[in-house]
Amino acid sequence: MQLGVIGCGTIASAVVRGIAEDGHSITVSRRGSTHANALAEAYENVRIADNQAVVDASDVIFLGLMAELAPDVLGALRFRENQRLVSFMAGATIEEADAMVRPARVVALMMPFPGISTGGTPLLVQGDTELVGQLFGARNSIFPLRDGAEMAAYLCAQAVLSPVARLINDTAEWLGERVSNQEQGEAFLRELVASNLSETGSAALIEALNTPGGFNQRLRLHMEASGMPEALRDGLNLLE
Repeated sequence: MQLGVIGCGTIASAVVRGIAEDGHSITVSRRGSTHANALAEAYENVRIADNQAVVDASDVIFLGLMAELAPDVLGALRFRENQRLVSFMAGATIEEADAMVRPARVVALMMPFPGISTGGTPLLVQGDTELVGQLFGARNSIFPLRDGAEMAAYLCAQAVLSPVARLINDTAEWLGERVSNQEQGEAFLRELVASNLSETGSAALIEALNTPGGFNQRLRLHMEASGMPEALRDGLNLLE
């Protein structure tokens, strides 16, 4: 495909790396020059151009702009009627992004994570899941969403990643004070959590680890009694 990227920040750069070896011709904008330069140096099929040249060269365009900057940036560009755009802009609905690029159409709102650069990551998609799946589905899991309300709820829920990472980090520090290799301890904890949750639902795993008097049960009950479930729900409600 002839792909373009307007707004080449950290996430957009990861998206490009995830598909750069699939044979596409990719044009990235000068916005985010550090990432754009790194991509052009790493891949022969990636070139840098100004925003209008990105539009002119592309059939499918990714929008990696900050939502508050998008009206000014996109309003200055001339799109074609047959162009399809995929937005990464968390602060703009698919309808709001679509209104900025007429006569082209924003056909999907996609929320990627940095792991898309190597694959094996979930992708939240509202809209044209067939196009997104064609580009990214071979290496990643597509999670189709019904509408903007579902996207908003998922975006709140995905924020659990940072508290989970904090929990692993704090546990690794505690472990590191008691073992000879803290890095190995953290690697163990990351693999422990990822491998057990990858194939088992969370409720089933809690039940499997609910041996009366066992370490897992005792720590979970202590944290529940300390208010962890209520704090989590309160935090999610604040995000909503």
